[in-house]
Amino acid sequence: MSDSQGKHRRWQFDWRLLVFSGVLLPILIGLGVWQLNRAEEKQLLLNQWQQEAENRAWQDMESGDLTRGRPLTLTGMYGSRNWLLDNRTRDGIPGYEVLTEFRPLEGPPVVVNRGWVQAPRTRDQLPQLETPEGIFTLEGRLSDYPVPPVLVDQPEAGGPWPRRVQSLSGEAARKEIPDLPDKIVRLSGNRQPGAYRADWEPDLMGPQTHYGYATQWFALAVALTILTIVASYRKTGANNDNDNG
Repeated sequence: MSDSQGKHRRWQFDWRLLVFSGVLLPILIGLGVWQLNRAEEKQLLLNQWQQEAENRAWQDMESGDLTRGRPLTLTGMYGSRNWLLDNRTRDGIPGYEVLTEFRPLEGPPVVVNRGWVQAPRTRDQLPQLETPEGIFTLEGRLSDYPVPPVLVDQPEAGGPWPRRVQSLSGEAARKEIPDLPDKIVRLSGNRQPGAYRADWEPDLMGPQTHYGYATQWFALAVALTILTIVASYRKTGANNDNDNG
C-alpha cells in the first residue's frame, strides 16, 4: 500500500495551539476595533476643529486649548522679525525654514512658519526674504516650537534680522516678542500669503492612519485563524501514532 493510500487527513486539534490562538485572536480583533473607534473619534475631532477654525476668533482660541494639529484662521499682518531655522533639507537640498512674527488684528502675536527656502551657496550669505505687506487672512495649523529633544544653544538676543538659528524655543522667542502663545502656526500650503514651500508632513495622525492600523490587526487575526486551521489538519494513518498527548 502506498504512503498516500495508508494515510489520510483529519482534524487533530492540539490543545496548546488552541489555547494560544484563543488568547491571541481576541486581542488582535480588539486592537482592530479599538483603531476603528480611534479613527471615528479623530474624524469627529477634526470636523470640530475645522468648524472652530472658521467660526472662532483667534483670541478666544489662544486662551483655550492649543492642541498641536488644530487648524485655525488668522487675520492680520506680518511683522519685521524673521528667524531662519538652519539645517533643513528638501529633496536633498540644504535650506532654512522661515519663522516670521505675525500680528493678528485681535489677540496676541504669534510666530508663523512660512515654509522652506533654499540656502545660498555660501554660509556667509542668507536668503533674501520677501514679506508681503498689508492685511491678510492665513490658514494654518498649530505646531510646537522647533526645539530638538536634546539641549542645544539658544539664540542670543540682539543682532540684525533675519537671524539664523539652530532651534527656537518659546522662551527665546518671547525675549523678542512678548505675549507669544505656547504654539506656533504652520501655514497650510504654498498658496497662503507669504508662504514659501509649505508642504508639511501631517502633524496629527489622521483617521486614515487609524484605518490602516485596524486593517493590519484584522489581517493578523485572519492569518492566525488560517494557520491554526492548517496546523490542525494533519495526515494520520497506520504509520502516524501522533495523538498530541
